[in-house]
Amino acid sequence: MKKNSLYIVLAVLGGLLAGYLIFGGHDNNLNSEEHDHSEEIASGKMWTCSMHPQIMQPEPGDCPICGMDLIPAESGADGLSIGQFKMTENAMALANIKTMVVGDGKVQSGALKLSGKIEENQEINGTQAAYFGGRIEKLYVNFEGEEIKKGQLLAAIYSPELVSAQQELLTASNLKESQPALYKAVRNKLKLWKLSDKQIELIESRGKVNENFPVYANITGTVSKIMVEEGDYIKQGAPLFSLANLSSVWAVFDSYENQVSSLNKDQIITVVPNSYPNTNFKAKISFINPILNSDKRTVEVRAVIQNKDGLLKPGMFVAGTVAMESGQKSDGIAIPESAVLWTGERSVVYIKSDQNQPIFEMREVTLGNVNNGFYQVLEGLENGVEIVVNGTFTVDAAAQLKGKKSMMNQVGAKTMTGHEGHTAMPMSTIGAVGQTEIQMPASFQQEFMGILEYYMEIKNALVSSNGDKARSTSKIALARLKQLKKTGLDQRTIDHLDTIGQMLDAISSGNKIESQRNHFIALSAKMISISTNLKALPSTLYVQNCPMANKNKGADWLSWEKEILNPYYGDAMLTCGAVKQVIAQ
Repeated sequence: MKKNSLYIVLAVLGGLLAGYLIFGGHDNNLNSEEHDHSEEIASGKMWTCSMHPQIMQPEPGDCPICGMDLIPAESGADGLSIGQFKMTENAMALANIKTMVVGDGKVQSGALKLSGKIEENQEINGTQAAYFGGRIEKLYVNFEGEEIKKGQLLAAIYSPELVSAQQELLTASNLKESQPALYKAVRNKLKLWKLSDKQIELIESRGKVNENFPVYANITGTVSKIMVEEGDYIKQGAPLFSLANLSSVWAVFDSYENQVSSLNKDQIITVVPNSYPNTNFKAKISFINPILNSDKRTVEVRAVIQNKDGLLKPGMFVAGTVAMESGQKSDGIAIPESAVLWTGERSVVYIKSDQNQPIFEMREVTLGNVNNGFYQVLEGLENGVEIVVNGTFTVDAAAQLKGKKSMMNQVGAKTMTGHEGHTAMPMSTIGAVGQTEIQMPASFQQEFMGILEYYMEIKNALVSSNGDKARSTSKIALARLKQLKKTGLDQRTIDHLDTIGQMLDAISSGNKIESQRNHFIALSAKMISISTNLKALPSTLYVQNCPMANKNKGADWLSWEKEILNPYYGDAMLTCGAVKQVIAQ
């Protein structure tokens, strides 16, 4: 018995000694996930999972959680808090990241910015109607957009009623001495059909009935719609043409709820069309809609602009600037618009935590009005804080790659991009470094450029909320896609093409613009995947992103232009979004 007790004591002592040797040097911290791996990382011995950065192992292998290949862990994170991350000086220089120290943001004279578009001035528009029924024998207006003058010949109409009325006139003309009342009544009947005294006298002098009677323009304007065709039978009063008088036009803006209090009727607004950025027009606010658009949460604001030179066309996008009252101040902190990232639900900025090192962290802010290119900050920042004002999206991308809090991720988890383990890059320029290339036959790439051009037309149609144009272009693009030769393509590219075909078919058969835009999300994703591997692009291609689209999950699209024109919201939020990636020529 004593011998057995001795063995038990020795075993316990041995266990304690082993436990001391294993855990004694760790300050009683038994949680391996809390272990500081900085030395191992610095020496290049630690490996981690791109999806689960809490995993740290001293050698390559598979992630015990998801089974993915481990990648080398990043070094140099010593002493950083949970939300902080560090960028290299080289990445900072390549992305042209700039910062500023925020301070007192009082603005002596600010401006309120609005986005809108040009519309026809409905107060001076008109409709050319037929004052007598009959059959359209000849149209002298050939296309919409044609300029016409008052008194110009528009059409010729055969009217049985008018033929009978002319015969009555010729008969009454012979009896006007004996029956002047009858003669006067017949003339007045013709005048009700808008025949002039000169026309009536011409009929009398000729003594002959005019079978095809001319219709003359009663106003000057631009033909915005042709409502009839030759051979059509029309009734008295039927509209023939819609005429737009473009000597003055409406600039219609959407004002958000928090901006309405700053707007008043007769305020001066400076309007700059996107087509002529160096030209501005002065106008007065003539109308503020008393009813809020519950879908957009906006109020329509309208101004009348004199358009004598005809530069402004209906449908053009414009920017409006309303000067604030002289001496008005916006108390608090003001930061540039370029510093703010907006998800649709919250606004964030990136602060530089260390004055001497490129260490950053995200911070949520509450914003007020935008004045003269600067947001008023109500909460979230204090004077003296250094923030990123240029290259903000690049910094946000770095935060996502490092598993830190970011614009679309409030908690922080590493984003899988397919580039983990590569040298850190600024907001990416694809086609040079860090992109896994898929080889495609040159003939396929050349043919696919045609599909890309049709895609751009569909995108532009959605920007303009033109569902009919998106539908018709998708049908053409689908027919072109079916002719593409898939020889030499890998299976992934073939799958992308199949999805593109399905989305084009859905858009071409969609009757609602909302449904077309939903299918455009998947279409864009596959177009981007293929376009990143095209070799001979005619110009730089931009991948742009709207964080609010797809139910605030965000959605991308392609564009030849750097300027943001949002296809997912159109006029409602035309400039919402930013350039996410650049696909180089």
